[in-house]
Amino acid sequence: MNSLVKLQDYIKCKDNSVKFLNHSEVPIVCQSEPCMLGVDEAGRGPVLGPMVYGVAYCPINQSKVLKSLGCADSKVLTEEKRDEILVKMLTEDEAVKNIGWAAEVISPNYISNSMYRRAKHSLNEVSMNSAIDLIKKVIEQGANIQEVYVDTVGPPEKYQAKLSDIFPGIKITVAKKADSIYPIVSAASIVAKVTRDHALKVWQFREGLDLDYTQFGSGYPGDPLTKKFIRDQIDPVFGYPLLVRFSWSTAELMLQEKAITCTFEEIDDPTKKSPKCKTINTFFAPKLEGVKKRKKHKFFDERYLTIGNAFE
Repeated sequence: MNSLVKLQDYIKCKDNSVKFLNHSEVPIVCQSEPCMLGVDEAGRGPVLGPMVYGVAYCPINQSKVLKSLGCADSKVLTEEKRDEILVKMLTEDEAVKNIGWAAEVISPNYISNSMYRRAKHSLNEVSMNSAIDLIKKVIEQGANIQEVYVDTVGPPEKYQAKLSDIFPGIKITVAKKADSIYPIVSAASIVAKVTRDHALKVWQFREGLDLDYTQFGSGYPGDPLTKKFIRDQIDPVFGYPLLVRFSWSTAELMLQEKAITCTFEEIDDPTKKSPKCKTINTFFAPKLEGVKKRKKHKFFDERYLTIGNAFE
């Protein structure tokens, strides 16, 4: 992958209802030289679009490469500057030889379903799991990671202790605003932010909507375009398209105001095994002899939902 066009093409070929991974090859030098790795995210707060976790890593003695690229806190860089830095990271010889990266694109659907499961997973848990999995992935690929720098989720001390238990022998540093302190975290921030920006630009609505990112905005609740999208794009029965994090209060309140309250019937689910013993509910349920159960609507298959544990 050596251009933003190829990045967009890669994202477009993926199913945007689930999470997926994108990563570089591990530079040869990173397999032998002790390396530092930075972790950061983009899109934690928006009601629209994915959250993206990014990592970047390079030899500890090659921090000059990061500085030459202009790595800085992605929030203080313009979109054009972030794009420019990532393209350099993908194409310039010195960067390609020394810097590896990876990004996990976590879909809105995955985030909301995790938060609504019976055993609920908070956004912090989703975030930490993504960061941990990315670090593990890079190590499994052969990178010699000796130092890890992370922009915190929750209390830094607690998060640092958790990572130190998982990765013994690696120096772990968790800090607030790490992306503005450590260039390697800044590089990870740019990977995450640019990936998210372009994921929104090429978002394909499986629901058949003919819209693009210029019509739904940044995804943040305060954006006028995003507000309009949230207000206008409600199906009274099925709610929002998969672009929306339906567990966010912004979406929940609008659904309560505009959508119909639904009660779903029990339906045949060929993937669900019959229990070996009766549940207490069966003794009180009315007997419906001769009533044919309905087949599961494709809505549930497309969103990976099953009746009875729809948000697991």
